[in-house]
Amino acid sequence: MTQATLQSAAPPRDLQVSEWFGPTFQGEGASSGRLALFVRLATCNLCCGWCDTPFTWDWSRFDRSAETRRVSVADLVTWAAGSETTLVVVTGGEPLLQRDGLADLVASLATAGKRLEIETNGTLVPGPALAASTAQFNVGIKLANSGLPENRRIRPDVIRTFADMAACVWKFVVRDLADLDELSALEARFGLAPIWVMPEGTDAESTLAVMRSVADEVLARGWNLTPRLHILLWGDVRGR
Repeated sequence: MTQATLQSAAPPRDLQVSEWFGPTFQGEGASSGRLALFVRLATCNLCCGWCDTPFTWDWSRFDRSAETRRVSVADLVTWAAGSETTLVVVTGGEPLLQRDGLADLVASLATAGKRLEIETNGTLVPGPALAASTAQFNVGIKLANSGLPENRRIRPDVIRTFADMAACVWKFVVRDLADLDELSALEARFGLAPIWVMPEGTDAESTLAVMRSVADEVLARGWNLTPRLHILLWGDVRGR
């Protein structure tokens, strides 16, 4: 048997996973309201102050052994293939920290007839296999409201890599009108489109309040406005 055959016969990798669930609704962005399955991968390279999934990375507050497990790509594909729901959203954490295993998952799910969306913070390149896949990238560049220094959250070369990809949409978490000027500067600097503005909040009241405060200005700037539908429906509950 040749080395190439041995490599092609290698079993798919496994992934460090926080949770997988669905069907539910995609709560954010261009596919908001669509039926979806979710695979949430563990670990992140950022630590946003308003992060609503700290259980995927903050091991000072959460028990890593209790919050994560190694799951084979084959088991995740079997689970997803057993559902009639066609959209699978891979989120985190930061999925691109597990790029090789993620590429296996995306390829296998595409073969199973699933449509893929990958949520990423825009600081890590997807690599050739994922860039050539049929997955859509929902790139959530972090603004200053995340509490992170610019050199951690803005990686120009990475952003330009995503900007050159057709299957890419941009999603920004905002707290108030002041955030929109920062967003405009990024739009002009990198030529970002299409843009989706999303309110920060972990309950319906605060989420709606932010949406109402920015809606007119988002409209005036020609951007899209997305709710956090899962928060409006169920609050800050895991697995929904």
